[in-house]
Amino acid sequence: MPTPLLSSSNARLVAARRLTRRRARRETGRFLVEGAQAVREALRADVVEELFATDEALLRHGDLLDGADVSEISAKDAASLSETVTPQGLVAVCSRVDVELDRALGRRPRLVAVLVEPNDPGNLGTIIRTADAAGAELVVVVGGVDAYNGKAVRSSAGSLFHLDLVLADHLDDVLAALAAAGIMSLATTGAGARELDDLVDDGTLRAATAWLFGTEAHGLPPLVISGATHSVRVPIYGRAESLNLAAAAAVCLYASARAHR
Repeated sequence: MPTPLLSSSNARLVAARRLTRRRARRETGRFLVEGAQAVREALRADVVEELFATDEALLRHGDLLDGADVSEISAKDAASLSETVTPQGLVAVCSRVDVELDRALGRRPRLVAVLVEPNDPGNLGTIIRTADAAGAELVVVVGGVDAYNGKAVRSSAGSLFHLDLVLADHLDDVLAALAAAGIMSLATTGAGARELDDLVDDGTLRAATAWLFGTEAHGLPPLVISGATHSVRVPIYGRAESLNLAAAAAVCLYASARAHR
């Protein structure tokens, strides 16, 4: 049940506001989750430490919040916890969900997405969501934007809580660990030596696979491409110059999902 309306100066609310900054998220091991769908999945994952909601959100999402310990806040304070233009009025403070790479690989994943120095939190969250939909068990983020950025969390639409998330500093260590685990690494690039359709046809994608994705503008560094098991290009049948990153990731991940099934 909700408590009386919290003051804007309430210590718990002040601490939650700090979580809009990366440094505070890193220091506290906590992050913010906004919106009914993402909060629902966070509750199911049992990582919610605190819940804040406006009066309107309490009325709209009463079924979701029934029995939960919710602190009521003003619309102004809800906006201060949000990184969206139109705050949804429902915010959870959650404990971080990332795990160590060894632990994730110990679960013997068959499909992995590796994002190398992602620079767009929206793309990062969208690819996490796509990886989840395609049945991937693990997403590895090497450097780049914070996976707990509000936009990234929102774009993942709750998928952040459905698979293993690893935050890594050094790609060389990740590639070595993948190889030791018997997982083939495929670097996506427009100049790839292999075409995706060929990997589908010859059965290559039936193996445990880690797809490597670079940035929207620059792709993967040459050393990353040369260090992968194969470099792969997505065929373009029409006149478009290329696919955007999220679309290319979806095509690649679903090609592996189909091969695995």
